[in-house]
Amino acid sequence: MVQTKLLQKTRNIGIAAHIDAGKTTTTERILYYTGRVHRMGEVDDGDATMDYMPQEMERGITITSAATTCEWQGYTINIIDTPGHVDFTVEVERSLRVLDGVVTILCAVGGVQPQSETVWRQANRYNIPRIVIVNKMDRTGADFHDVLHQMRQRLGANALAIQIPIGAEEEFEGVIDLIEMKAIYWEDELGAEAVEREIPEPMRERAELFREWLIVAMADTHPHLEEKYFAGEQPTPDEIRAAIREDALDNALVPVLCGSSLKNKGVQPLLDAVVHYLPSPLEVPPVIGFRPKTQEPVLCKPSPDEPLAALVFKVATDPFVGQLSYVRIYSGQLKKGQTVYNAQNNIKSRIAHILRMHANSRENIELASVGDIVAVVGLNKATTGDTLSQVDHPVALESIEFPEPVISMAIEPKTTTDEGRLIESLQRLMSEDPTFSVRTDGETGQQIISGMGELHLDIIKDRLLREFRVEANVGNPQVAYKETITRPATARGKFVRQTGGHGQYGDVTLMLEPLPRGTGYEFEDRTKGGVVPREFMPAVEAGIKEAIEAGPVASYPVVDIRVCLTNGSYHDVDSSEVAFKLAASMAFREAYQDSEPILLEPVMSVEVVTPDAYTGDVINDLNARRAEISSMKPLPGDSQSITALVPLATMFGYSTQLRSLSQGRATYSMEPHSHRPVSQERQEAIIGTE
Repeated sequence: MVQTKLLQKTRNIGIAAHIDAGKTTTTERILYYTGRVHRMGEVDDGDATMDYMPQEMERGITITSAATTCEWQGYTINIIDTPGHVDFTVEVERSLRVLDGVVTILCAVGGVQPQSETVWRQANRYNIPRIVIVNKMDRTGADFHDVLHQMRQRLGANALAIQIPIGAEEEFEGVIDLIEMKAIYWEDELGAEAVEREIPEPMRERAELFREWLIVAMADTHPHLEEKYFAGEQPTPDEIRAAIREDALDNALVPVLCGSSLKNKGVQPLLDAVVHYLPSPLEVPPVIGFRPKTQEPVLCKPSPDEPLAALVFKVATDPFVGQLSYVRIYSGQLKKGQTVYNAQNNIKSRIAHILRMHANSRENIELASVGDIVAVVGLNKATTGDTLSQVDHPVALESIEFPEPVISMAIEPKTTTDEGRLIESLQRLMSEDPTFSVRTDGETGQQIISGMGELHLDIIKDRLLREFRVEANVGNPQVAYKETITRPATARGKFVRQTGGHGQYGDVTLMLEPLPRGTGYEFEDRTKGGVVPREFMPAVEAGIKEAIEAGPVASYPVVDIRVCLTNGSYHDVDSSEVAFKLAASMAFREAYQDSEPILLEPVMSVEVVTPDAYTGDVINDLNARRAEISSMKPLPGDSQSITALVPLATMFGYSTQLRSLSQGRATYSMEPHSHRPVSQERQEAIIGTE
C-alpha cells in the first residue's frame, strides 16, 4: 500500500519542443523552485545544469537528453530534458518511449514550429498525455491566442486554455488562473514567490468569457458539470481540475498555460499542472511484453511485487564508470548486485551500481522500483531497446524503432597511429546512438559515417577529439562510380618472354559483350579443340577479374559485361599460369579501349514529404540536382510526397538545403536505386579530377 501511494505521487515527464523554445531554461527554473539546485543556470551563459556537454555549452543548444529528479508538493517528478534540433530527434524518440507525460513548450512568438510538429507526432505515436506552456510571453510579437489557434489547426489538438496572460510583450505581468479565477503575479526578481490577487477590472470580462468556454468544454463530456452549468451553478475548482485530468489522461484535450521562464514567471503553476493533469505510473496502460522463446504475451503490471521488466532506453559512455545504461522500470524491482537477463542478446549481467542521475552528476542507491528512471552500471553489451528481466522470468518488451541516417561522410585518422583508436571510438559512439552508423566502403576502402544531419556528424567529430582524444579528417565520401562498355570488341593478348632456360608463353583472344544494367560480370569459354589447356583456364579468369576491378577509364570497377575466351595457343614447355593471367589482362585492356567504355553513376531513389507551400521550391532544387521526378501525390494535412531518381553525387548537403527551403518542415528518405550512364561532358570532368 505504501508503494502504491508513492507511485500515485510519481510523475515521469519529458520537456520537449522546437529548438530555442525555452526547454532548458524552463527546466532550470523547475529545478530551482523545487530546491534541486540553489542557483538558476542560464543557457546563454553556458552554465545550465542540464546542458553539461562542452558542445552544448558552446552552442547554446541541447544535444543529449538529460535526466533528473525533483520534489514538488509531496510529489516526485522524474524529468528528461530533450533536444529540440531535428538532428537529435533520436533523443526525443527514446525518451518518449519511457515517459508517462510530456510538457510541450511553444514559443509565444514562433508558435507551432517544425520540430514542435515532429515532437507532437512522436507523442501521438506513443499516445502520451500532454500539457502545453506558451513560453516567452515577454517577447515582442508574443500572441497567446494565436498559438492556441495554431495548436488546433496544425497539431489537431483540442487545446484548452486554463490560464490567460495579463498583458503581453514588455507589458506581460502575470497570468489569470481560470480555474481559481485569481490573478497571479511574480514580484521578486527570482520569481520564487507567487502572489495571488483579484483579477484586474479591465481583464475581468475576458477572464469570465474564457472560464465559461472552459466549463462548457468540460460539461460536454462530464454530465454532472453539465447539470450544474444549466442550473446556473458554478462547479468548484476541484471538480474542474478532476474533469480536466480525466480528459487529459485520455488525450481528449490538452491543458494550455502561459508564462516567461526567462523572466521567472509562470513556472510554479506549470509544476502544479504536472501534478494535477499528467499521469502516475499507475494510470498508464500496463506494458505488454512477450516470452523470448514462445512469444507468449506477458502483462507487466506496475507493481514492485511483480517480476522485473525494465527497458534500456539510452546508453552513454561515462569517463569514470564506463558504460551507463538508462532504464525505466515497468514492473518489479532492481537491486544492486542483482543478476538480470537481457532477452535481446541472451546475456546475463550483474548490476554493479544503480545511480539516480542529475544531469551528469549521480547518486548511488541500493534499490530502484517500478516507475523509477535510473542509470545502471554493469550491463554487458546492452544497447538501446534491450529489456532487463529476472533470470527465472525472462521477458522482452517491444523495442524502439529509429529513423535511418540520411547523410554520410568519409572519415579518416589524421595519423596512422590513431587508426585503431578511431575505429574503437566510433564503435563506442555507435553503441550510444542508434541513428549513427559506421561502415567500410568495399569499393573505395573509406570509413563512412552516417547520421541525421551535418550538425549531428559535426558533434561526432568534436566528441572524437574531446572525449576520445582522436583527431580525424572528415569529408564527403567518394562517389562509387562504375564503368561498363557500350558495344562488343575483340582483342588478342600474347605474353612471351625468353630468359635462358624456361620461358613464358600465354596467348588468348577475348571478346567483350555488354550486358543489361545490374547483371554484373560473366565469363564464358568458347574455345574448341583445347587451344587453351583446361589447367590454365582459372589463370585466364583471374587475369580478367583483376583487370575489371579497376577499369582503364578511371580505375572504377567494370560491371555489366560478358567476357568470352574465343581462341588462344600454348607452348608445351614455356606456358604457365602467370603467362596466361598476364595475357588475359592484356587482351581485356586492349578490347576494352575499343568497346566505347562509359562511366556509370549511382542513382538514388529519393522521397521528399513537404508542405504544399514549399513544393515548387523543392522541385526546382531537385531539378537543379539532375533529378528525374517519378511521381507526386497529395498527403493528408496539405502536404505532398515527391518521388524522384537523383544522382548521389548531387545529394551531399541536401539535408541542410531542404530544411532551408522549407523552414525545417520537409523531410526526405533516400536509398540506392541503380547505376546510370553519365554524360560525356560529366565523364570528362570526373576523369579530369581523378
